[in-house]
Amino acid sequence: MPKTWKAFTYEDKAYEYSAASLKKAWGRLHAGDAEPLPKDTASLNAWMAFHAGDFSKAVDLGLAAGTSSGSNAANKAQVIYATYLESNEKKQLALYEEVAKRCEALQAADPANANSFYLYAYAMGRYGQGIGVVKAATSGIAGKVKNALDTTLKLAPKHADAHIALGTYHAEIIDKVGAMLGGLTYGASKETGLKMFKKALELNPDSAIARIEYANGLVMLEGKKKIAEAEKLYQQATEHMPMDAMERLDVELAKAEMEDD
Repeated sequence: MPKTWKAFTYEDKAYEYSAASLKKAWGRLHAGDAEPLPKDTASLNAWMAFHAGDFSKAVDLGLAAGTSSGSNAANKAQVIYATYLESNEKKQLALYEEVAKRCEALQAADPANANSFYLYAYAMGRYGQGIGVVKAATSGIAGKVKNALDTTLKLAPKHADAHIALGTYHAEIIDKVGAMLGGLTYGASKETGLKMFKKALELNPDSAIARIEYANGLVMLEGKKKIAEAEKLYQQATEHMPMDAMERLDVELAKAEMEDD
């Protein structure tokens, strides 16, 4: 991977897990993505780099591991880096496209790997946001994202992050094209979107990003009458105690949004 990637600037010893401490904290750290604990050292090392915020190293180690878990670590590290740390939109989109291609290859090689579908959806969802939700919908990207998320939940019904992403899918479609067209053309539903956000919080109550996306979705689906509730969710997200680099970036995002308001 290029070493021109920007550094994670919130380094904290608490995010630097040993193999033993990561295994102990695994259930809490992966309540969102339902990723199984890897059995091999190489994949575990990639995840250690991811949790510490060394995303470039996580990509290198994950791809070198030659395992599904290692690939998931690499792909997750790359999309989190692109979303939170890469400010150049052209580079962002290229990073998402690269992950999507790797995920498609992984799906073919390991069709039972839930996160190969989830991370494909994440990458293409963010890519779609980058080019515009309406363009993404009309070009077929939105449908691919939804299909990948549906597959994720078939393989891992307790995948909280996939519930969040599906909630966002329904919210963004309805926000951009309206409830009637969104429902008829893209299968979007306000009720389903809200249900997905609530289920995500039920599955992963310690999640800051679940609250952030739920807040955004509430306003898109319900309008100004839900602003107070959305602000409360954002406030809760800022009070979250992050256990790794990704969670820290989520909390900092919530703080920045609250300051902007």
